[in-house]
Amino acid sequence: MKKNNFVLGLLAFAVVSCVKNEPAAAESKVSGSEMTVVGQEAVKDDVSNPNIVQLAAGNADLSTLVTAVKAAGLTTSLSNAGPFTVFAPLNSAFEKLPAGTVDGLLKPDQADALSDVLGYHTYVGVIKEEYMSDGQTLGMVNGKNIKITMVDGKPMINGKARIVATVPASNGIVYAIDEVLLPE
Repeated sequence: MKKNNFVLGLLAFAVVSCVKNEPAAAESKVSGSEMTVVGQEAVKDDVSNPNIVQLAAGNADLSTLVTAVKAAGLTTSLSNAGPFTVFAPLNSAFEKLPAGTVDGLLKPDQADALSDVLGYHTYVGVIKEEYMSDGQTLGMVNGKNIKITMVDGKPMINGKARIVATVPASNGIVYAIDEVLLPE
């Protein structure tokens, strides 16, 4: 009985601690008769250590990705605590897609397809490049797997996308890649 009480007490302490230390996920702003609710992306972080969305938004080479994240309504999700590993296609990667692909995915009726593509670029957890290995598979947010292969000691994603830059974020890590990963 003492062991059960100890476990229950420890669990209650953990829950109370989490609740007390949990940052607000949304804030409400009231002015006059209007009320605006803002999400996690409005939380002010230390600018010296931006989250994934802030990092991408501050990089002109990732502007197409930022537009897609906004269109899919994923800004708040990728601003949350994570941790996440994001394989972020550069604008030049999106330009390699057949003409009209990006514009088509950005249409409101294609939100599910866009979310599927973006989810294929996001892994829950942080995986550092030095821990990537040949033949490794990662389960992505959209429920599908990517495969890591090592070529000349460097990881390639699905045998075609190369990591061209690595940038840590407050809620994970961003790997800029030179190809868009398309789920099959």
